Amino acid sequence: MSNDLNQCSFIGRLGKDPEVRFMPNGNAVTSFSIAVGSTWKDKNSGEKKEATEWVNITAFGKLSEIIGEYVKKGSQVFIQGHIKTDKYEKDGQTHYSTKVIADRMQMLGGRQDGESKPHTKPGENVPAGEYEYGADFSDEIPF
Repeated sequence: MSNDLNQCSFIGRLGKDPEVRFMPNGNAVTSFSIAVGSTWKDKNSGEKKEATEWVNITAFGKLSEIIGEYVKKGSQVFIQGHIKTDKYEKDGQTHYSTKVIADRMQMLGGRQDGESKPHTKPGENVPAGEYEYGADFSDEIPF
């Protein structure tokens, strides 16, 4: 991760299973979105308010493969990365799409509703801890 000021961190839950694709050079690209929430007390009514934002995330390389293998809809994750905005033309109009390019991911929480972790075989351990884009995972990952 670079030392520039374009850094952000989120904790949220996936709204659906991650989508893994492969570029022509064979590198993996994974896209998904997480729901992040905030709560506050309304000054006028004293009522508790809540809001949910959806954050689009893209991961590349080995980090992408790990997310595709071990993270699923409903999983809680910590994501650290940088913001990227793409500009594109559609039907003669300019559109912008903002996403987070993940540099680091940490799986949070435990099993949900008694389910086992996704895509694991009996006796296979899911690697714990943080994962960074570009790091060497050869000793940690069981595949």
